[in-house]
Amino acid sequence: MAGSNAGWRVVAGLLIALAGALAAVWAHMPLPWMLGALLVTAATRIGGLGTVCPRPARNAGQWVIGTSLGLYFTPQVVGHIGSNAGPIIAGMLFALGLSFIGTAILRRYTDVDFKTAWFSSAIGGASEMANLAERHGARIDRVATAHSVRVLLVVVMVPFLFQWWGVAGLDPTVPGPRVLHWPGLAALVALTCMGGLLFMRLRLPNPWVLGSMSVAMALTLSGVELSALPDYVPKIGQLFIGWSLGDRYRPDFFRAAPRFIAAVAVFTVIALAMAFGLGALLSLWSAAPVPTLILGTTPGGIAEMAITAKVLQLGVPVVTAFHVTRMVFVVLVTGPMYKFLARRQRDSA
Repeated sequence: MAGSNAGWRVVAGLLIALAGALAAVWAHMPLPWMLGALLVTAATRIGGLGTVCPRPARNAGQWVIGTSLGLYFTPQVVGHIGSNAGPIIAGMLFALGLSFIGTAILRRYTDVDFKTAWFSSAIGGASEMANLAERHGARIDRVATAHSVRVLLVVVMVPFLFQWWGVAGLDPTVPGPRVLHWPGLAALVALTCMGGLLFMRLRLPNPWVLGSMSVAMALTLSGVELSALPDYVPKIGQLFIGWSLGDRYRPDFFRAAPRFIAAVAVFTVIALAMAFGLGALLSLWSAAPVPTLILGTTPGGIAEMAITAKVLQLGVPVVTAFHVTRMVFVVLVTGPMYKFLARRQRDSA
C-alpha cells in the first residue's frame, strides 16, 4: 500500500510539473518547459502538497542536457572556445570573488558562523557545496537553503531579463549531428549513460551532466555523428530539471530562516548585477556577444544556464565552457581556501 501511495505521489508531481510547463508555453514565458514546471511545483510543495520527484527524473534531465551540450562541440567550436580562454579564467576568478562578497554579507546580516557563510556563498554545485559543508562542520541546512535560493532566483530572473532585452538568437550555434538515426541514437544513449555512470562511480561532480557531455563531446570532436536527439527530448529534459528544482521546497521554507533567505537573495541580486557588468567588460577582450558573456558569468548552475543558452541561442558551447570550468575550479579551491582563511582567523584571534 505504501509503495502504491509513493507511486501516486510521483505521478501527481509529474502531472503538476507538466501542467505548469504547458501553462508557461501558453503564456509565452521564456524557457517554459523548465520555468513553468519549477514555479508550479515549488508553489504546490510550499503549499503543502506531498508530491515527489524521484532522483532518476533529475538524473534523466541532466543526462539530456549533458548529451545535447556535447553534440555542440565540433572542432571549429572548440577552437572558438580556446580564443576565449582569458575571459573564461576571469569568470573563474570572479566566482571566487563572489564567495568573499557573499560571506561578508551573510556574516554581517545573519547569525551564521564563518564556515556556514563561506560554503553558502561559494558559486559551485549545490550538492558538492553541501558535501563540503558537512565535512567541515558547517550547517548543511543553511548551505542547502542558500544554494536553492540562489539557483531559483537566477533561473527565474535571467530568462525574463533576456526576454525583455530581446537578445534571443544573437549567438546561435548548430550542433554537429543534425540527422536523427535510430540505431545511432540507441548507441549514443548507451555510451553517454555509461559516461554518467562512470562519473558517478568515480564520485565526480555533476556526473549525469559532465559524464554524458564528455562522451558526446569526444564523439563530436572525433567526427563521429551517431545521431541527433529528437526535438522533444530537450523539452523532456527541461521539464525534469524544473520539476526536480521545484521539488526541493517545503511548507516551512520561508518560515525557517527569513533573515538568512533575504540576505542570500540580496547577495544573488548583487552577484547578477556584477555579472552583467563583467560580461560588458569582457566584451572588450572577446569576440563573443555581451549576452553570451553575461550568461557565462551568471551565478547559476551548469544545467540551468546551459538550457538558457540553448533555448535563447546564446553561444551554448562558450556558456557551457564558462560554467564547467568555474564549477570545477570552485569545487577544487573552496575547501582548501576555507582551511586557509580559518587558520588566518585563529592566528589573528
